[in-house]
Formats: sequence, C-alpha cells, structure tokens
Amino acid sequence: MPVGDSPTVARRRVRLALREAREHADLTQAQVAEEMEWSLSKVIRIENGDVSISPNDLKPLLTYLGIRDKLTVAALVADARIARTRQRAAWFHTPEFRENLTDATRKLIEYENEAAQMRSYSVYYIPGPLQTPDYAKALMTRFEDELSSDQTQRRIEARQLRRESVLARAESGQMRILVMLDESVLRRTIGGAAAFAQQLRELRHLIENGAITMRMVPFSLDAAVTNNASFDLLSLGEGEVLYRETGLGDEMIEDRETIAKHRARYDKVWDEVADEATTRAFIDRQIRILENPQ
Repeated sequence: MPVGDSPTVARRRVRLALREAREHADLTQAQVAEEMEWSLSKVIRIENGDVSISPNDLKPLLTYLGIRDKLTVAALVADARIARTRQRAAWFHTPEFRENLTDATRKLIEYENEAAQMRSYSVYYIPGPLQTPDYAKALMTRFEDELSSDQTQRRIEARQLRRESVLARAESGQMRILVMLDESVLRRTIGGAAAFAQQLRELRHLIENGAITMRMVPFSLDAAVTNNASFDLLSLGEGEVLYRETGLGDEMIEDRETIAKHRARYDKVWDEVADEATTRAFIDRQIRILENPQ
C-alpha cells in the first residue's frame, strides 16, 4: 500500500478489487447481497464508491468471493480502514451541491483532487475548470429548459470551486494538465465577443504560466479523438479513470479496456495536431479579431 494514500484512492482500490472478484466468480450483485444478508443497494453503493465498506464486513466478503491470499487480504483490509478515515466534509458533498450535481460530476471532482495528471479533450466548449465566470454562466443558460435556476446557479458555483482547486494543484506542480480542443471550441463565441475574448485571454495566461499545456485539433486534420463526446482522463496513484460527457449526459468509467482505448487515441492524435506554439498563435489571432471587429 503506497504511503500517503488518501481515502479516495484507498476506497477505489477496494471497490475495484471487489467488483473484479465478483465478476470473476460469475456472481451478480443480488447474489452477493443475499449471501451476505445485505440489501442490494448496499452492494451497489459499495461497488460504485458511494460508501466505504467496514473491515468487519470486508473480511467475510473476501472469503465468499474467493480472495484468501493473506497478503492480499491484509492489504485490502488496510485500504478499507484508510477509506473510512474521517475527512473534513468536501464542499461537493454538501446538500446544496449533492442535489444539483450528477453523481458522475461529484466523482470527477473527487478524483480531480487526487489526480497527478489530467488529459482533457473537448469538442463543444472550454473544459469546466478552465472556464471564466462569464463564460460558465453563458454556457449554463443554454440549458435553461432542462435545469432549474437553482441547479444552474449551483453548477456555476461548482465550476468556480473546481477551477480554484484544479488550477491551484496545477500551479503548485501537483497535477499536470494536458488540454486538446477542437478548433470549433476556440471559434465559438459563447457569451458574446467580450466574454469570449476574456475567456481566450485567460487560456493564454494559463498557457504562459505553465498551468496547462494546450493543443488544437484543426479543421484540416481528419482525425478527431471521438466523434461526439468530450472527456477527461485522470491518472491516479494506481490506474486511471475516465469521465465522459455528451450534450445529453455524463458518466464515470473505470473499465480498463475502455480507458485504454481513449488513452491510446488521445496520445495518437496529440502527436498529430497543432503544437503549443501554433495553438497559442491561433488564440492570439482570435483575440485580436474579437477585440477589433471589422
């Protein structure tokens, strides 16, 4: 068990081991619940990472799932104890945010606080943690038919809190952020010319101070990473997680095969797109056009 693991990382390691062991044993969650005399919802919440499992519950479950190696059992029990360590309540778990953010978004925020690296790809808009307040507000108003005013406000607040946390970690060297944007993202004037110009200046500032490394997928390149989804690929202490978003919903994915495909595709296209200097020059041109319209 790595020294300094957080409850987030330890809980993830336990729940993935349990899920993989259950699937390897060809058992359903309902069968596990029946054998352990638990509710089905408890099994689902443990495997989803919504709750931590106690060491006393974990030991008989490991036996049932066929995990009997003493070193493996000891490591997982130690992880379970770390996972249940009390932490100061995170802002995204407070009622006002829990009720207005999706489960996948809350998990993303939790993992962002632990990730050593984030690869972000967007085909629609500037990634959440890089958005200025005006840009975020303008973007959220596009969903006014789907979101209540309270949901909209909480999500705008969440964007800014995420931004503060992610950029603080990036600027201190705790996290490396790679950003790949479709050219359309750097042309789409969300919020109007003034707000979008401010957003582009903020991107340029983040590039200049080393908080992010950014490359653009130009229209001339016939090699999109994905056809219809934006995603964030986060590297944790062990393994990676994938947050994927479309215009209709979002999801957190931890399937190794799916993650590996996204990672391979991202890395391949990253080497084919416009480099950092070309991307920055494009941003500068867009700022000049917005500030001096003909």
